[in-house]
Amino acid sequence: MSSSWLFNAVAGALLLPPLNLILLCALGLLLRPRWPRLGLGLSLLALVVLTVCSTRFGAGLFVAPLERQNLPLQAEDASGAQAIVVLGGGRLTNAPEYAGQDIPSSASLQRLRYAANLYRSTHLPVLVTGGHPDGGKTSEASVMARVLQEDFSVPVRWQEQSSNNTAENAQLSARMLREAGITRILLVTDAIHMPRAKWIFMQTGLEVVAAPTIFVSRAHNTPADFLPSSQGLQLSSYALHEWLGLAWYRWRYRNPAN
Repeated sequence: MSSSWLFNAVAGALLLPPLNLILLCALGLLLRPRWPRLGLGLSLLALVVLTVCSTRFGAGLFVAPLERQNLPLQAEDASGAQAIVVLGGGRLTNAPEYAGQDIPSSASLQRLRYAANLYRSTHLPVLVTGGHPDGGKTSEASVMARVLQEDFSVPVRWQEQSSNNTAENAQLSARMLREAGITRILLVTDAIHMPRAKWIFMQTGLEVVAAPTIFVSRAHNTPADFLPSSQGLQLSSYALHEWLGLAWYRWRYRNPAN
């Protein structure tokens, strides 16, 4: 298991809902004996924010600004692209219905499906990227390549199997692509993740055309979207993770590392 992946997982748990709000509520309870108003205010604030973040409507407040940064790909936008790059989005290990093989997570599978659709319309060579950040036996890239080839009949020319995060996805993929003389790519990931992914890939010197998928903020609101749910909380946490990650990347990688 990658130490950087483990650090990011722990840091994310502390900084993102629900744990950060649980800790804030606990801090309020600890402060109440000495500063009753402050303690009560912090606890109530934590509960209110947790409730809002647990609704799909509340999650949309964080999701929509991310998704609006990159529109769905149009046919004319793909002109001049030389390759399709698909970012890994996790996997499920030891799937019993597939004889114990690792399989793509739902997010990864949707990215692969869209990449297959792009391949059929462009016939551009495909690169998949993702290492072993969770300590799995096989790389995410190899899992993705197998699914593209076996389930979608899409050939995969390159597999980048050493990266542990999006920044390494970009750095190591760019190295492989430059060796093949490729400078302009279609980048496939979900719309929430695209701002951070596109920015870091551009820092490598590649010309990046965003090909986002999995838009979740465009659906019409229903009464159920104003009710707290585990799905709403998960979506809020993901979007906030991307906002924090984008800020971190723009500070950490503000000088291009080609």
